[in-house]
Amino acid sequence: MAGENTSVKDFYRNRSIFITGATGFMGKVLVEKLMRSCPHIRNLYLLMRPKRGQNVQERLQGILNGPLFETLRRDSPDQLTKIIPVAGDIAVPELGISTQDQNTLIRSVSIVFHSAATVNFDEALKLSVQINTLGTKRLVQLCNRMTNVEAFIHVSTAYCNCYRTDVVEEIYPVEPEPDQVIALTEWRDDKMLEELTPILIASRPNTYTFTKALAERMLQQERGPLPVAIVRPSIVMSSYREPVAGWADNYNGPTGLILAAGKGVFSSIGIIVTLNVYFDRTTTSLPVDLIPG
Repeated sequence: MAGENTSVKDFYRNRSIFITGATGFMGKVLVEKLMRSCPHIRNLYLLMRPKRGQNVQERLQGILNGPLFETLRRDSPDQLTKIIPVAGDIAVPELGISTQDQNTLIRSVSIVFHSAATVNFDEALKLSVQINTLGTKRLVQLCNRMTNVEAFIHVSTAYCNCYRTDVVEEIYPVEPEPDQVIALTEWRDDKMLEELTPILIASRPNTYTFTKALAERMLQQERGPLPVAIVRPSIVMSSYREPVAGWADNYNGPTGLILAAGKGVFSSIGIIVTLNVYFDRTTTSLPVDLIPG
């Protein structure tokens, strides 16, 4: 275990890391930052799905060939050889990871970053629960079998408690409990779930915030001895300065609105009004939450 005054770079020295959601916007930035700033990381294992006729190695190579990794390709190409794709799927039992790969992760991994999620605000409840809540539970079950885990970092959202006027660093109760919602989605048909969704999410605006709140509560219940931290980011936009100023790989949230204004699709007044509406609907407080011991 690292000491209290250990630097970030030294903390990651000779440690292996497992990341879910590494093909997403925040996941890619996390991978690049770790590889560029912590040169003595042993290995970085990324959970990835085969997609569009590409296997996980081909998908990884496509990501590493992108502009985000240009600095690493130029200055530290050996770092990229430490990035190892693990075939799997957060939405299926045992994360779809083979027994051999599970055993490798169990023996090797010290730090886990869980950022895999469906960020579609209006995703069908069943799929949102499968990915955001049940997927988190399956990952916790795997991590509780790992022999050297020193940190489990779960990426949540600042808006999972957006119905509250004040939000503090704690996990709030949910009703119904996560396991009840999981069971409900497993035996109710899609039409019935669609009718029940407004009742279940209650004062939350969508299935995304609801299932992320369920995931936090589930972590509190299922973490066992895992040292867990929950990070609650708010609105994520393009990179400020590093490794590429202004980098983004999607048009979600206000990024798309600003791009539309830049291309003349929206007027300057229109973009201001639209952004004000957007932030009024989504703004809350609290970037970070640590699970109490």
